Amino acid sequence: MRARAGEIRVGVVGVGYWGSRHVRVLRATTGVGAVIGVDQRFAEIGDGRREAEPGIAAYADIEEALPHVDAVVIATPPASHAPLALKAIAAGKHVLVEKPMATTTAAARMIVDAAAAAGVVLMPGHTFEHNAAVHKLRDLVRGGHLGRLFYLDCARLNLGLYQSDVNVIFDLASHDISISNFVLGARPTAVTVWGARHVHPEHEDVAYLRLEYGDLGVRSNIHVSWLDPRKVRRITAVGSAKMAEYDDMADEERIRVYDKSAIPPDGNGGPLSGVAYHLGDMVAPFVPFAEPLAVQDQQFVDCIAGDSSPSVDGSNGLAVVQALECAQISLREQRPVTLAEVAQRQARSQSGLDAAFAGTPVG
Repeated sequence: MRARAGEIRVGVVGVGYWGSRHVRVLRATTGVGAVIGVDQRFAEIGDGRREAEPGIAAYADIEEALPHVDAVVIATPPASHAPLALKAIAAGKHVLVEKPMATTTAAARMIVDAAAAAGVVLMPGHTFEHNAAVHKLRDLVRGGHLGRLFYLDCARLNLGLYQSDVNVIFDLASHDISISNFVLGARPTAVTVWGARHVHPEHEDVAYLRLEYGDLGVRSNIHVSWLDPRKVRRITAVGSAKMAEYDDMADEERIRVYDKSAIPPDGNGGPLSGVAYHLGDMVAPFVPFAEPLAVQDQQFVDCIAGDSSPSVDGSNGLAVVQALECAQISLREQRPVTLAEVAQRQARSQSGLDAAFAGTPVG
């Protein structure tokens, strides 16, 4: 499904808060010949082809738009991701689908398998895996600069924005699951969740997740909230020798490395607990900034033009959805849930999904 550079036409399905950012970025992306907006709201300004804004053709329905695009970016509510992605793939279009790639493991697997069978590029919208500061945190952890890693601690908090079709776990924790997997170079083996509904009658607005990376002996603790007075986007990596903090809200020094550690007792029965503390300097390594969304969308277009695979592919998206499904089961049943259990459930339900999606209306 090779497309020539400079002639790739990309449709953005869902031109809302995030989709409009894709439109802005794609208009400046090398290799993009045209950007097309696809949104049901465009039906209000007439039938057929129209302009969403100067130079941007617009369609109200994905079926109208598909003959006029080579690829689509799906930035609609999560429940619509799978049916829209499958429709685009069936039409031979390359797909970048925003996080989470689907709301169930079975649906995510269908997308991955369909893209492989059609020979099209599939990319999940895990923007933080294209963030230079997150890459630096990964290098610090995997390079052993922090010593033996004890745990990751993630906080993604704000007042809102409440979503209409998913809870705070699907909305926000998908980012931190993606980052944790990327930084650790592994996938969780089990997930445990505590959550509460304080304002919304149907969707949890505060949650705490514990991801067990059993193969590494490491945990990632994730706190997400739509009900917090401050906007927080922070990840702390605590090691035996040093600690590192990634703060996405910082204008400068988004990565800080602290030469601090706790030293275990030596077994000689010293005073108090016997734990000693090392207190050294803080270093903020230089991290060049490039807008992660622009980096991601450029790679998507480059992979289409070059007939290559993205660094963040469908399997990455599937892994995040698997962890999210574990989280939902854990939330409902109040117990740890392994990814192996979800994989078994997915295998049992896979056969029934083909018929279900075949009759799903999309727009």
